[in-house]
This record gives sequence, structure tokens and C-alpha cells, in this order.
Amino acid sequence: MKNQPRFTFIRIILFTLLCPFGIIAQKENNSLISELNKVIDKKQFYIDAKEQRMQAQKQLLDMKYLSPEQEFDINEQLYNEYKKYISDSAVSYVLKNIQIAEKLNDPERKNSSEIELAWLYSSRGLYFEAKDLLEGIDRNGLSNDLLARYYEVYGSFCSHYGQSNDKLDYYLKSEHYRDSLLALLDEESYEYRLNSGIKLVYQGRMNEAETVLNKLFSDIPEESPEQATVSYFLSLIYKQTGQSGLQEKHLLISAIADIKNAIKDNASPQELALFYFHQGNVDKAYLFIDLAINEALFCNLRYRAIESSSFYPIINASYQEKESRRNADLQLFSLLISILSVLTVLITIYLYVQMKKLSRIRRQLKDTNKELSLLNTNLNQVNTSLLDANLIKEEYIGHFFDLCSSYIDKFESYRKDLNKLAANKKLDELYVALKSTHFVDNEVEELYRNFDSIFLNLYPTFVDDFNNLLMPEERITVKQGELLNTELRIFALIRLGITDSVKIAAFLRYSLRTVYNYRTKMRNKAAGARDDFEKRVAGIAAITSVQ
Repeated sequence: MKNQPRFTFIRIILFTLLCPFGIIAQKENNSLISELNKVIDKKQFYIDAKEQRMQAQKQLLDMKYLSPEQEFDINEQLYNEYKKYISDSAVSYVLKNIQIAEKLNDPERKNSSEIELAWLYSSRGLYFEAKDLLEGIDRNGLSNDLLARYYEVYGSFCSHYGQSNDKLDYYLKSEHYRDSLLALLDEESYEYRLNSGIKLVYQGRMNEAETVLNKLFSDIPEESPEQATVSYFLSLIYKQTGQSGLQEKHLLISAIADIKNAIKDNASPQELALFYFHQGNVDKAYLFIDLAINEALFCNLRYRAIESSSFYPIINASYQEKESRRNADLQLFSLLISILSVLTVLITIYLYVQMKKLSRIRRQLKDTNKELSLLNTNLNQVNTSLLDANLIKEEYIGHFFDLCSSYIDKFESYRKDLNKLAANKKLDELYVALKSTHFVDNEVEELYRNFDSIFLNLYPTFVDDFNNLLMPEERITVKQGELLNTELRIFALIRLGITDSVKIAAFLRYSLRTVYNYRTKMRNKAAGARDDFEKRVAGIAAITSVQ
């Protein structure tokens, strides 16, 4: 009892140290599960790739002048493609090769083909036919490579037959043939390393088997058929040692490699089904047992189908029970959803009525706001117009008084000059002065300069804004020393609200025809619509921008 707290403390420390590794391992397995699901969805893609490869090999058989030896080699290639894919097709190609070997009187080729046929018969559950073939081969006449394959196939036959009939002596025979196989193989070869690892597994020497197979696993290509096999046997080791995370990992790797290589003679889907069933994940268990049975039936492998079928009723019963519970839950949820739907409809109707009322109120408010907005706009326009008019009035009244005062002074000075000429009896000079228009011309020019200055003071951007209303090539450039020219002066008056051509002509001392021509010419140069050109001129440079 005294050691109990210490033991608990040690367990806590171990859990704290190992927990992150468990999280990382589970994350890796989740990634593999996701990849396996994608691979299952693309299963037909891998099958099509294999079929295309075999179709290319089959086309070679149609070549003219093909020798029996060449035909034998092509059939052998097709057999290797079919033996773990569709066993019936594999059998047909092996039988063809036996006939070719007999015609060639080639014992080596015949023995090789009969050994492969025995392997196929054993996989399909034709045990007596397989045994007859194996016992009919004279092993003394076999080469080392062929003898190694003979021992491998005989061992597989004993394993399949023992599993099918639950006979222990055949399991022992299987291991005996494995020993004979190992004695012939190169210790560096994949076959030797794999079989030595499997032997250690069946002997219960799991630590040694794990070391051998993990080293082999790291040396073989990823997602290869060999990796699928090695991963499967590693999963058996981790199953025996209770390391479920690693067991799941290697079963997933094995299944992924099998599907990508279109291998139907596989054990990993069945083991995954059992693994997930014991984990309580009935959905995954059902998915993989169904996959295992379909793969076995597709390949026509009796022993695989028997294995999977023995577990199928248990998993299927659990799956159906779970489905029944799901259906019951769905019915309950459907009832609740129906009740909620009725409530939702009632609430929707109520909200609809309220929304209609709210919409009506909003429309009324919107109409009122529109009216208020229109009134505000009109008021702003009136205020702008008033401000414009007031500023113009203030500006021009001031200048008007200045001009009037200036003209009174000028006329008074002019009167004095004329009076002085009359008083001095200089009638000729007086006549010349009265006849001359120089004084009037100067005053008109001064009037225009004052007008231009006052106008541009009120509308400083008028020239640029006016040019923006014209086509680019028709824009007006004022001469150096001028503020406005005749065209600009006409439209400056229009901007001030003087639109009558008669008044414009009188102010600028032009004929009515001249003013009309200027107005027409500028309208033709407008960048936009000509009809509203003068309206757009009237909107130039709001007076409120004047400082």
C-alpha cells in the first residue's frame, strides 16, 4: 500500500511524456484515413490504368510472326498482372503457357507454369487440383529459383488448406516449406527478408520480427505492392503487442498501396473492418468488410471470400442495428422538424403581417422624405441663386459706382479741355477733337477690361470650365495680355443671365448678326449635346466658390 502513491505518480509522469506522441500518431492516422478515402473514391482510375497497361500487352499477341517463346513471355507478363486482379484470366494465360511449353518440349517452362497454376488453384479453393499439380512435379529437376518458388507455393497451399479446414498439421507443413524456401534464398533479397520476418511472427518472436520488417519497410518503395505486404505483417505484430495506433497506421498504408496498384487479393480491408469493429466504429467496419468481400468476389478468391463472409454477419448485424437506431432518431427528428415547421409557418405569417404594416409605414415615410428632400433641394437652389445674385449685385454695384465716378471725372476733364480750346479760339483743334473717336474707343476698351476683370473675379475658373465643354481641338486660348476674347465675353454675359442677343450686341457694340454667328459657331464646337450647350455654360463656376 505504501508504494501505491509512488506507482500513481510514475503513471502520471509516463502519461504526460507519452501523450504528445499519441496525439501526433493519431494525427498521422487521421491523415492516412483521409488519403484512403480519396483513394477509394478514385479506385476506378487505378483499375483503368491497369487495364490500359494489360491491353497494350494483349496487343502484342496480335503481332505477326510471333515466336512461341515470345508468346510465352507475353502470357507470363499478363499472368503476373492478373494473378492478384482477376484469377480466372490469370488461369487462362497459365493454361496457354502450359500448352506452349508442351509444344516446345520445355520442362522448365512447363514446371514454372504448373507451379503458378497450383498457386492460383490454391487461392481459389481448388485444393485437390493444386495438390495434384504440386505432387506431380519432379522437384529434383527444378532449378534453384524454380525450386524456391515451388516451396513458396506449396507453403501457401498448406496455409490456405489448413485455414479452410482448420487443420494444424498443414500449418506446420507450411512452416516446414518456409524453412526450405529460406535455405534457397539470398539473405539480402526481399523474399528472404520478408519470409524470415513472417517466420518470426508465427514463432511469437514479435520484437525480432518488428526489427526485421521495419528495416525492410524502410528499404522498399512507397505505395508498392511489396510495401502493402510488409505493412500488413507489421500490423499483425502491433495487433499482438497491443499497439493499436501502429496497427491502424500499417493497415491503412497497406490498403492504400493495394488499391493504388489495383490488387484485389488483399487482406488489409478485412483486418481494418475487424479493427474498427473492435474500436466500436461500426460505420467504418461495415465499409471495409463490404470492400473486402467485393474485392475477393471480383478476383474470385475463395479463401478470402470465406474469411470475410465469416465476419460479415456480425458486422452487418451491428451496422443494421445502428441504422435502425438512426432511423428511429430520424423519425423523432422528423416529427420535431414538422412541429417546428408549423410554428415557423405561423411565426412567418405573423411576421409577414407585421412586415406589411412596417412596409406601408416605410413607404409613407419614404414619400414624406422624398417631398422633404425635394423641398430642401429647391430651397438650396433658391438659396444658391439668391447668394449668386447677391454676390453679383454687391460686386457689380461697387464697381458700378467706381466706374460712374471715374467716367464723371473723365468727362469733366474732357469738358475742360474742350472749353479751353473754345476759350482760346482754337476752333480747328476743337473741331478735330469733337470729330475724333479716340476717346470713346479708349473708354470702350477700358469698359471691357473692367468687365473681364470683374467677371473673372466672380468666376475665376470660367475659361477652363468653358473649354471643358468644347471638343479638345476647338478649345480657346486667350492671347497674352487679354483676360477674355469676344467669344468668351459673349458667353460670360450668358453666364450672368443676359441671353438676349440684342442686349449682348449693344453691350459689345457688335451687330446682331455677328453675335448670332458667334453663338452658333460655339454650339457646333460643343463636346456634348449642342442643344443644351448654353444651359451648361450657365451652370459654370458656382458663385459660392468665389472667395
